[in-house]
Amino acid sequence: MHDDSIFRIILAAGFLILIPIGVYHRLKSQATREKLDRRQEGLFILFTLRPLGLMTMAGLIAYMINPAWMAWSSVHLPLWLRWSGVVLGVTAGFLLTWTYRSLGKNITDTVVTRKEHFLVTTGPYRWVRHPFYCSVALAILANSIAAANAYLLVMGSLVVILLVIRTKKEEDNLVARFGEEYENYMKRTGRFLPRLGSIKA
Repeated sequence: MHDDSIFRIILAAGFLILIPIGVYHRLKSQATREKLDRRQEGLFILFTLRPLGLMTMAGLIAYMINPAWMAWSSVHLPLWLRWSGVVLGVTAGFLLTWTYRSLGKNITDTVVTRKEHFLVTTGPYRWVRHPFYCSVALAILANSIAAANAYLLVMGSLVVILLVIRTKKEEDNLVARFGEEYENYMKRTGRFLPRLGSIKA
């Protein structure tokens, strides 16, 4: 079997497993029927993040349907590196699922918290404040390497950069909501990477 066919099948399998998990948890969080003010993200993030995310997803879906459609942005990578992308993707999938389960009904797609939102400090949140963004970054890197595709890496990197920028506003909102409790949480955890002390704890 051609290399691209193998990786196409693997990526499609991961996609078909993870998308329903994400949809399930997001629908579950919508039970409150709250309207969230996404404008708090700022107009720049509001009008760039989701379109770039959709463009990245479209490229991945195109590759999974027919790798030849994305051949214009393919790069030559050794097989061992592409397989390391698969391993990284499995890791990202586990982290993403763990994050969804830990967040429960607190999940939102913006910087605004829900009325019944509570501070989650268990699961992956014990070590980092934004494991969801970490899992997205890992998944983008994994998909780009496994598919050996520069478009996925460039577009996905722009998405991650916007998420990192948005994090400042998100954390400002969390400080406003939880006050000293969140400030103390920030002191003992890293934003995207664990603090040495939190690993030992």
